[in-house]
Amino acid sequence: MHIDLNSDLGEGCAHDAELLSLITSANVACGWHAGDAGTAMTTLATAVRQGVVVGAHPSFPDREHFGRRELARTPSEIYQDCVYQIGALIALARAAGTEVRYIKPHGALYNMACRDETYGRAVLEVAQFFALPLVGLPGSRLEVLSRKRLITEGFADRRYRPDGSLVPRDQPDAFVHDPTQAVRQALDLIHQRGIQTLCVHGDNPQALEFVRALREGLTKAGFELRAFA
Repeated sequence: MHIDLNSDLGEGCAHDAELLSLITSANVACGWHAGDAGTAMTTLATAVRQGVVVGAHPSFPDREHFGRRELARTPSEIYQDCVYQIGALIALARAAGTEVRYIKPHGALYNMACRDETYGRAVLEVAQFFALPLVGLPGSRLEVLSRKRLITEGFADRRYRPDGSLVPRDQPDAFVHDPTQAVRQALDLIHQRGIQTLCVHGDNPQALEFVRALREGLTKAGFELRAFA
């Protein structure tokens, strides 16, 4: 049994270097919700040294709200936004001596693509253009549209609604705060929903604590930590 452990990095948070020594895949911000070319390059170079696989983490053009505000975008705008961001990160990754291996949308773009067919189809078109796998929620509209070719992801530090979507961040009990609970939730997501990769948000103040607990708990449960891409 194996599972991937990923984190959203390159967003200007404090623990990226330490997280890169613990995870197997890094979702690198493309600069539109956070980060910049220099931050991305540093993240990519560190990932190379640590042997961590990297993916592109494109978002809505929304630095003010960290890409977590839902925006009305046409399919053409979504496609252009993502191709622009991912193309730039691919070039930076090449300069750093690595390659982008997958795409994971960020924040509101991720959630809207998982539930809304218009956004989901646009994001899938981007993934097809780059011939890269796409990461998203199991049981989502995006998984249906992808004909179950989606890399299914679970979140160790977020709560879920009964329908499998994430509890919005502005609602009570949106977050998991106890690392022990995070491990239990992670194991449930693997066994009950068949997820292939687990995420801990890099901007979570408890990110290091959570990732260390997950590594220990998953290893004890018999899982090998290994990148999916």
